[in-house]
Amino acid sequence: MIEKPRWHNCSRIACTKIDKTKLVKTKGNKTMIAGAIALLLGSYLTFWPAPITPVVWHAPPAPGYTGTHAANRGLTTLQKIPLHNEFGPEHITIGPDNHLYLSVLSGRILRLSPDGAEQQVYAQTNGRPLGTAFDASHNLIVADAYKGLLSIAKDGTVTVLANEVQPNDPIRFADAVTIARDGTIYFTDASQRFVPKDHGGTNNAAILDVLEQSATGRVLAYSPATKQVRVVANGLSFANGIALSSDEQTLFVNESGRYRVWKIATTANAIDVQQPSPQAQILFDNLPGYPDNLMRGLDGKIWLGFAGQRDGLDAMAQYPALRKVVWRVPQALWIRPKNIGHVMAFTEDGTIVADLQDPTGNSPATTGATETADRLYIHNVDGNELGWLQK
Repeated sequence: MIEKPRWHNCSRIACTKIDKTKLVKTKGNKTMIAGAIALLLGSYLTFWPAPITPVVWHAPPAPGYTGTHAANRGLTTLQKIPLHNEFGPEHITIGPDNHLYLSVLSGRILRLSPDGAEQQVYAQTNGRPLGTAFDASHNLIVADAYKGLLSIAKDGTVTVLANEVQPNDPIRFADAVTIARDGTIYFTDASQRFVPKDHGGTNNAAILDVLEQSATGRVLAYSPATKQVRVVANGLSFANGIALSSDEQTLFVNESGRYRVWKIATTANAIDVQQPSPQAQILFDNLPGYPDNLMRGLDGKIWLGFAGQRDGLDAMAQYPALRKVVWRVPQALWIRPKNIGHVMAFTEDGTIVADLQDPTGNSPATTGATETADRLYIHNVDGNELGWLQK
């Protein structure tokens, strides 16, 4: 026998009404919970402390990949040298022994034969080495984002040349370096606001600086004779790659945060590039990506690498509060443009003579290029291989 349902002395209609009431209450509770979550999320995105104090700036409309930067596949045929357990060959210098010297994420400087078959650790900075250059005595001069300006002797001994401009004025983010024939070392301090070791590494510190747009990057000069540092120029939005002109009267400097390359006189003394000055002029403006390293090549060329493409930052230029909100969103949820590998070469008068791209989205961030007689090596900040092209 099938037992009849018991209604506990109430009609089906009454009981049905009670069930609907419970359902309405349940839906109401869910709505309240969702509303509370939305309120908390909104409060977090709006009011949670952020390390940046963004300022308004003007971002010109992105030019896209047209004209001299027309889309091409010049980097898609890169050959690769595995770096085994090393990661991020951000900068590559050719040594006096014709070997490659690579700055990698582990803090090491690697020494490679030109074909990559021989690899060894040349030195360990215990920081994050970025730009490098050899001086006349064959010491490797290193801009280390954590340690400052370093000199590495032939035996691998590391010496700190400078980690401050003067007392209470530290070098916070040493980035790129070039050396004049008289021994003067010119280098960039990418940001005076964000210290990589305090903000999760160079990538996070760079993102913070570019989001804020406070333009505290600067160009510095170190004199080996006096062991003093002077400020050449201030006011750059993430001061990055640096190279000397052939007559050594001019510095080419990448301003990554505003897509520009500057020409700055080596004799400049603490000028502010945001103010008109005959000692600072823009060579390239409104580039299609974030310019990173600059390297002297052959036949008067200077190679420039783009570490990334223009993104949603341009649309937020006039809205500082929105940039704070974006920082509070986990980076895993950020919408990022497809990565386009991209390097270009130009002459000192600003003529672009080469433009090479990888539009497949599979290229690591191309931070620069180092040219030899038979190869072009491509720097990258987020890969575990060294790419190169046969010339």
